[in-house]
Amino acid sequence: MIGHIDAVVVDCADPAALVRFWSGVLGGQPRVRSDDWAYVDPPGSTRLAFQRVPEAKTGKNRLHLDIDVRDLEVATLAAEALGAHRVGEVQRDVAGAFQVMLDPEGNEWCLALAQP
Repeated sequence: MIGHIDAVVVDCADPAALVRFWSGVLGGQPRVRSDDWAYVDPPGSTRLAFQRVPEAKTGKNRLHLDIDVRDLEVATLAAEALGAHRVGEVQRDVAGAFQVMLDPEGNEWCLALAQP
C-alpha cells in the first residue's frame, strides 16, 4: 500500500457554494478555508474538498459519487431543494435503483438504493 485517500477533490468555480450544497447532501459542517478552497468532513466518510479552477467544466465526469439512500424519491426531492437537478428517469438493475443527478455546477452524481 502506498497510502490512503485523504480527500476527494472537486474542481469548481465556487468552492463556498459547492461545499454548502454538499454538506446539505452528506452532513458535516462546511469549512471555507479561502476563496479558492473549501471542504466538508461528512460523518463516517472521506473528506470532500472543492478547489477553484479557472476553466469551466466540459464533458462528462470521469469519476462520480454514489450516495446510498433509504428512499430514492424522498432523497431526490431533498437534493433538488438544495439545488441539484435530476437527469432522466430512475434506472433499475439487479443491484438496485439509482437516479443520476447534477450538482449546482453540473457535476454528475447518483442517489443509489441498493437491493435488500
